[in-house]
Amino acid sequence: MGHTAVEGPPELFEHLTKDGRPSGKVRRFEAPIVLVTEEGTCVVQGPAMTDAEALGQIRMPDYETCIEVPKSSITALLEENSGPDHQC
Repeated sequence: MGHTAVEGPPELFEHLTKDGRPSGKVRRFEAPIVLVTEEGTCVVQGPAMTDAEALGQIRMPDYETCIEVPKSSITALLEENSGPDHQC
């Protein structure tokens, strides 16, 4: 399965607060986040979404793509560690 990268605002992670996260702010930058741009957006890498039913539920232009990233991979990045607090 091929991997691709997509860019998105960090606000996309805010929905995780409903799962008991104290904030939707990214505190560690490691996979699946591969880059944080000067504009503050996050570039996230993962396998390209191929599930036709799931894609049919997502409203996005034909020229865009989406990826699958396990929720656990993102929530781990919201947890503070012993290093400096980096926010996306």
